[in-house]
Amino acid sequence: MRHVLGVLGVLAAGVLLAVSAAMNWRFGFSLGRSELDGQIYGAASAAADCLKALIPFFFFAAVRNRIWSQAAASALVWTVVTTYSMTSALGHAALNRFDSTGQRAQEAQSYQDLRTELKRAEEQAGWIPQHRPYEAVQSEIDGLKMQRAWKWTNGCKDVNSKTERGFCQKLTGLDAELASASAAKTADVRISELRSKIDAAAGKPALSEADPQAKVLTELASAFFPSVKIENVQMALTLFVALLLEIGSGFGMYVAFSQWRLYDRQSAAPKLARAEEITAAAAVAAPVLTPIAVETSKPRSGANDNRSIEIPLEREVVQVPAIEARPAEVHQVEQKVVEARVAAPVARLAPENNTERFYKENVEVRDGSSVTATELYEDYCSWCDSKNKEPAALPSFAREFAELGVKKEKVAGRVRYIGIALKSDMALEEATKSPTFGTVAA
Repeated sequence: MRHVLGVLGVLAAGVLLAVSAAMNWRFGFSLGRSELDGQIYGAASAAADCLKALIPFFFFAAVRNRIWSQAAASALVWTVVTTYSMTSALGHAALNRFDSTGQRAQEAQSYQDLRTELKRAEEQAGWIPQHRPYEAVQSEIDGLKMQRAWKWTNGCKDVNSKTERGFCQKLTGLDAELASASAAKTADVRISELRSKIDAAAGKPALSEADPQAKVLTELASAFFPSVKIENVQMALTLFVALLLEIGSGFGMYVAFSQWRLYDRQSAAPKLARAEEITAAAAVAAPVLTPIAVETSKPRSGANDNRSIEIPLEREVVQVPAIEARPAEVHQVEQKVVEARVAAPVARLAPENNTERFYKENVEVRDGSSVTATELYEDYCSWCDSKNKEPAALPSFAREFAELGVKKEKVAGRVRYIGIALKSDMALEEATKSPTFGTVAA
């Protein structure tokens, strides 16, 4: 699961980094006077944006290693490239937001104009007097013009009698009705066109507001800040988008790679293996008879003083097998162990965790021995109680203990760790045995 989260985090951070690099490339390209100059500036801007994502690794590594000059240089470079990238992100976000807002404002204004014009056309159509259909009026007029009175009056230009006057008045009324019918017909066509345009625009968003998001946020913010304006909210949104890209692309990779614990110190298994080799070399150098305990900090009382030899080194205690030999041979064994431990490199990139400290204090490498996972975890919990520490959960402890390089097998349905023994069990085993002392003739 940890690796899945890490991969997803790297992919998300990579998308943000790619978007930010593309924006920086466009910004750098716009600075060139020619196409070649634009390509050069664009490549430099994209490289600077990628460097922005790598610098956190360099900075924190320098801090851990206490190389303050490199840490200061990393911080300075990161500040410069982030500021440059921030300007390009702000410019790109503002340009796109204002362009889209302006386009939506134009569409909203056009929609309002169409509705206003439709209302005006409907009002004008309502002012037209009552009339019959245009075709019916035109047909009646054509019928009157075919009568003799139309010719006698020369198209109602020469009216000489009452009958001719009545004929011409009727024809004039029909012409007025025809004009009303024609105006109504034109108004109906115009109204139909306006309604078609309004219906086509009705499916588009933001017909009432140019920036609905800023409008809603302004109304919400006005409950706490009455003086806030929509322009302030639009500026804050532009700044927020730029910060999202810069922070996400700058620290996204560093945060995502934390799942793989890049700065954890090396496993303690090689160190423990070296200690086992040293112990084995000491055992070969001198014949082993019985376990003895001798502290090097106290003077020896005799050649056969059966005590284990404790050599303090780097706040650790190294126990070597008990031997029966002359003081000069014991001194040679001690000297070899000390020289080997001093010559061994100590690589520590991070503090030890509780599992590693428990391994050092309560576990001993021992061929032919094994410990069940349950016994090991119970002893770990007891050790945590004695140290006033919070024990880790069993899965976390098992994972951290496996990183120490201890072999694990499943024997008779139980998980056992091979080649180690608990010091508490060894002490109990030695206490149940009768002490054996070596003797040497005077």
